[in-house]
Amino acid sequence: MAREIYAYKCRLCGTLHYPFRMVCKECKQNDFFEFDTVPLPKAGTLVTWTRVYNLPAQYEVATLGLGIVELENGMRMLGQLEISEPELGMAVIGNVEVVRKEPYDDYYGMVFRAA
Repeated sequence: MAREIYAYKCRLCGTLHYPFRMVCKECKQNDFFEFDTVPLPKAGTLVTWTRVYNLPAQYEVATLGLGIVELENGMRMLGQLEISEPELGMAVIGNVEVVRKEPYDDYYGMVFRAA
């Protein structure tokens, strides 16, 4: 089953928001029901990245790459990087995967790899 991460499109002005906002940043309307969900694209360009070395115990890896990716629609999102040598401006493809496990919960997020 393919999983998605969604942006929220204002029904009044068409502005996309990610993550969810209670008030549209463009037309300033604040009715929860005035947004439609739109799947975010999974391809984009790596804008910046970092590597985290001191992770909490829930992560079963020694280091974790994180990056901000500008998606095809111009929106930016944070995701994990599964790239050994990331380069700014490189094309990446994302996939929604489990990024952290707890005893009774799995947490999903975007994991980017080189395109």
